[in-house]
Amino acid sequence: MRTQVVIIGAGPAGLLLSHLLGLDGVDSVLIERQSAEHVQSRIRAGILEAGTVEVLREAGVGERLRAEALRHRGIYLQWPGHREHVDFVDLVGRSVSVYGQTEVTKDLMAAREHAGRPAFYGASQVELHEVDGESPHVTFVDADGYPRRIDAEVIAGCDGHHGPSRRALPSALRETWTRDYPFAWLGVLAEVPPSTDELIYAWHTDGFAMHSMRSSTVSRFYLQVRPGEDLEEWPDERIWTELATRLGASDGGWQLTTGPITEKSVLPMRSFVATPLRHGRLFLAGDAGHIVPPTGAKGLNLAVADVVLLHRALVAWLVDGKPGLAESYSDTALRRVWRCTHFSWWMTTMLHRHGDDFDARLQLAQLDAVRTSTAAATELAQNYAGLPIGC
Repeated sequence: MRTQVVIIGAGPAGLLLSHLLGLDGVDSVLIERQSAEHVQSRIRAGILEAGTVEVLREAGVGERLRAEALRHRGIYLQWPGHREHVDFVDLVGRSVSVYGQTEVTKDLMAAREHAGRPAFYGASQVELHEVDGESPHVTFVDADGYPRRIDAEVIAGCDGHHGPSRRALPSALRETWTRDYPFAWLGVLAEVPPSTDELIYAWHTDGFAMHSMRSSTVSRFYLQVRPGEDLEEWPDERIWTELATRLGASDGGWQLTTGPITEKSVLPMRSFVATPLRHGRLFLAGDAGHIVPPTGAKGLNLAVADVVLLHRALVAWLVDGKPGLAESYSDTALRRVWRCTHFSWWMTTMLHRHGDDFDARLQLAQLDAVRTSTAAATELAQNYAGLPIGC
């Protein structure tokens, strides 16, 4: 089988790249190790930057997003005695949208099915070959157990942190930078309407807490816990009590709505950047090249930014015969990756208890700076609402 671009990974990054390439007449084939049902059900990010929303709308996959997303002007930062609203629209003229990654995936999968583009789900033994030559190809075993080979002009690795694409880069070229944080998130999905109009990021002496949402009837919560926390130690009653304490419900004047909890999970916190994002005819995008802690809501948005840059580069190269954008893709994408990695690190270290009382006082000073300084609040708003793609 032959195509122009083999895309490994059918999450939002791979699906969006395939969709954008198809709009410009570039053929692609998707290879995914999980089933389509599994990919569609993965619960991940829920905050879309203004630029991400615009990309999806311009790509023709924003109809449900336009109808169902919750538009938020900003976020609340909370610490004892304070709940401060950071208004992104007033500060930088942009908002964010609450629309789950599962919904983005559904929209992109529906668009792919409508276009009739080929995809192999349930693939195993995926291997990349000759990525630095003139005849790159991918071999794998399909869901029915038959060996397959797909030849292409380009291979795009959108297969996440544990996929084979990054490992296909020559070891002598690979560099990685990693920061493992000494805490994790206990994530909770609950069938209760949100108790707040916008997200609450709460610093508390007992640890960080966050009140997010997925819709007008489903809420998402996070609690700072130890890495490797045992979920058996967190019955529903304890979760609601801890959330009420850390989110300030016990202080009066605000109530936390409680109800059925449908999902619990522990999420490790890590920053990771790998370079380069391009070698020969292999390009990496999204989690295949970088991971950020979710505090700054950058993961999915950063993947979309990668895909937009990669789409432009591949169309210029494969359609117009101009390789310049492809040659500079890694450097261009990494500038934004490192800026978003810094912002995610800054939000994470400002809001989580991870040191002694001296560190706590520094965190409170940072929070107070956002409260009292328009410049500090603007810097937060600019990064959270989204940097221009390509900067």
